[in-house]
Amino acid sequence: MLFAKSENRRKSFVKKILFFFGVWCLLITDQLFAITLIFAPMWAVCKKELRQFFSSLTGYIAIVVFLLMNGLLLFVFPGTNIFDFGYATLSNFFELAPWILLLLIPAITMRSFSEEFRTGTFEILQTKPLSKWQVVSGKYIASLIVVIIALLPTIIYYFSIKQLAGQNGIDTGAAMGSYLGLLFLAAVFVAIGICCSSFTNNAVVAFIAAAFFCFIIYSGFNAISSIQSLAAGWDYYIEMLGIDFHYRNVSRGVVDLRDVIYFLSIIYFFLIFTNKNLAKR
Repeated sequence: MLFAKSENRRKSFVKKILFFFGVWCLLITDQLFAITLIFAPMWAVCKKELRQFFSSLTGYIAIVVFLLMNGLLLFVFPGTNIFDFGYATLSNFFELAPWILLLLIPAITMRSFSEEFRTGTFEILQTKPLSKWQVVSGKYIASLIVVIIALLPTIIYYFSIKQLAGQNGIDTGAAMGSYLGLLFLAAVFVAIGICCSSFTNNAVVAFIAAAFFCFIIYSGFNAISSIQSLAAGWDYYIEMLGIDFHYRNVSRGVVDLRDVIYFLSIIYFFLIFTNKNLAKR
């Protein structure tokens, strides 16, 4: 009798477990379906942008020029190459890379929306079941992927210098922090470039505007903070508004949550601004 009751309890427990497992699987399936509905159109826009970028030599030339300029400045040209310093460091690369990205990224993003406006394909894009936010996010992710593809080969610099360093080695923590800072900086530049491209149907104008605003937000606040009349305390807060301040913080190898929030806030601001601008068209 006791054995029969125990068996019934066991069966009831197993049924409850299977019931809750089924409900959990149903909820997960619904969530995955909802995520697919949101991200599938975004990914379609992203693939279209990547296909368009790499369908011509322009994309490949931009990446090759970026790598060539970094390689020449880091290993060949006097005054900037690492051999003049006599110790293993990638500090020169991380100081020069933002200035090269300041020109590379506007070249990547300048046609994002301006080309759509010029050819009239943006009106066709509006007829698709896509929200403005999905279009903006898809184009942003595509441009960011291109920048990441351009940055990935530079990891060779790290391993090359590590081999040349001998026993002393290279500060891996600082190098990884600098790469993370460079990725955040590039993400901000891409957001600025996408935003500038949404205001004009001229790709050249979009390039110039993006390069200008990238320069201002990267170095402009730092230059303003160096004015003598602001040296009484305001200089520090003005400098904090620029990317360079937070980029240097992350490059030390210590990731502060305030720096991460700053980068994410700037990215979000420009993407929202782009979305609002497209909503007016």
